[in-house]
Amino acid sequence: MTAHGQQRGRADDPVPGADLDAARIPGHWLLARLGKKVLRPGGVELTRWMLDTLRIEPTDQVVELAPGLGATARLTLARGPAGYVGIDRDSAAIATLASQPWPAATRVRWHTADAASTGLPGASATVVYGEAMLTMQPGPAKRRIVAEAHRLLGPAGRYGIHELCLVPGDLDPALAGEIRAALSEAIHVGARPLTVPQWHELVTGAGFTVTAQITTPMHLLEPRRLITDEGLAGTLGIISRTMRDAPSRRRMLQMHGVFRRYRAHLAAVGLVAVRA
Repeated sequence: MTAHGQQRGRADDPVPGADLDAARIPGHWLLARLGKKVLRPGGVELTRWMLDTLRIEPTDQVVELAPGLGATARLTLARGPAGYVGIDRDSAAIATLASQPWPAATRVRWHTADAASTGLPGASATVVYGEAMLTMQPGPAKRRIVAEAHRLLGPAGRYGIHELCLVPGDLDPALAGEIRAALSEAIHVGARPLTVPQWHELVTGAGFTVTAQITTPMHLLEPRRLITDEGLAGTLGIISRTMRDAPSRRRMLQMHGVFRRYRAHLAAVGLVAVRA
């Protein structure tokens, strides 16, 4: 499925789970329903770092795993790669993305599949990346997804991730378990962030060599990050919608409370690696 042109995106665009009430919808789709476009833990600045470090060029064939609302896809396509494929197992998410206009200069395809088994040919990509999706997977699924990224890339192919992480690297396992449980309860999705050394081990264990790393505070719902990611008008729109919707407001306060409670141990990490 391919569409062309420039996507703008609107707060009232349909999002997966839009028919669920605010008490049940996964946290990232609740934020999207309220108008938040950037749903990644390190915000648009870490996303831009990842794309800059991946050095996407006009000859590249790019695969994005779990593109969400397409915010990073727009940044990627602005760099003019030869081809782009967005993979998501959520058919509603893919349908929403496919209905948008996208730049005509790049061949854009949307494909419903599991990130661990995309169905794409091996060595068909030069760049693969995913954001805020490995965090939600249990250990075996994390390993299968990274192995699939390795299969999709040819020699010297580049792989990027942008995920939630726990700090410091030697964080007490009991506290790590407590944080994961609190996050999962707040966002209604299993959250299994790793420490930075564990993210390294996951990527290198699949046959990659990590060439660059960055960590930033996890300030997803803090006012300064909201304005950086969404702009002043976008931030005011999110606040207005939240204030008018009591169930959504309760969920937002719950998520923000968990992020604040564990802020000393939550961060965002970006890794870029190369396939041998």
